[in-house]
Amino acid sequence: MQILELCRLARTVRAWQTEILAWHQTTGCSNGPTEAINLLIKKVKRVGHGFRNFANYRLRLLLHCGVRWQTHRPQDARPPRPAALCML
Repeated sequence: MQILELCRLARTVRAWQTEILAWHQTTGCSNGPTEAINLLIKKVKRVGHGFRNFANYRLRLLLHCGVRWQTHRPQDARPPRPAALCML
């Protein structure tokens, strides 16, 4: 007497045997986290309706992905004031 569910399970395991063994050989490594980040990037791009400035787009992605990276501080465009003028 054969149990239909077990026969179907056996067919499924045989069909995916290579992938199942590969998963065990790589100690469960997956590209799932990478795919999640890619999906988040596409979502931010779609919601942003296009960014004119790549730096703003990059900062938005870092914010949504939860990455804490050092960003460059903006430089002051004005030259420093001479010390004599500061006392007035």
